[in-house]
Amino acid sequence: MSDYYGNQPQDVRPGIDARRLWAGGVATAVVAALLAVVGLLIARGIFEVEVLAPKGEGVWGNASTTTYALVAAAVALLATGLMHLLSVATPAPSQFFGWIMVLVTLIAVVLPLTLTVAPSAKIATAVINLVIGLVIAAVVNSMAASARTLHRRRSQQSAAPPPPTRQQWTQQDPPTRYYDR
Repeated sequence: MSDYYGNQPQDVRPGIDARRLWAGGVATAVVAALLAVVGLLIARGIFEVEVLAPKGEGVWGNASTTTYALVAAAVALLATGLMHLLSVATPAPSQFFGWIMVLVTLIAVVLPLTLTVAPSAKIATAVINLVIGLVIAAVVNSMAASARTLHRRRSQQSAAPPPPTRQQWTQQDPPTRYYDR
């Protein structure tokens, strides 16, 4: 069965523009790394909380600041890979991604609270992890929504003639409806 223009039905499946998704994933990784650095600078510099470094290391801290930023960036890239996988393999990828990210973020928030360090360091680390997790989840989810595409595949029936040209269309009588009279 064909439509008014003679087009055959198409199989339309959702897809993802991988290039746009991964470009956004790299940008999200940069944002996550910078967010980790900003969180540590605020905790150490403003609130004077020893997060991931002894007090003698200063506001920047030691190599653990760089490691924390790199881990945040890696988590953003892993989240992008997860979204890519879910987008091509599951129905409603945003729902699954949202639940997975909420649970992973919850683990990242609860884990520092179980450590044997000062309570202020526990809370500061938990808050930084919460902010990083929420930002990664929100940015990757919205970025994936903008990278979604529709893949069209012609049905297996015989090839349909091309749609009419503008000249052919203007020569044909348009469909008549009751309200056109």
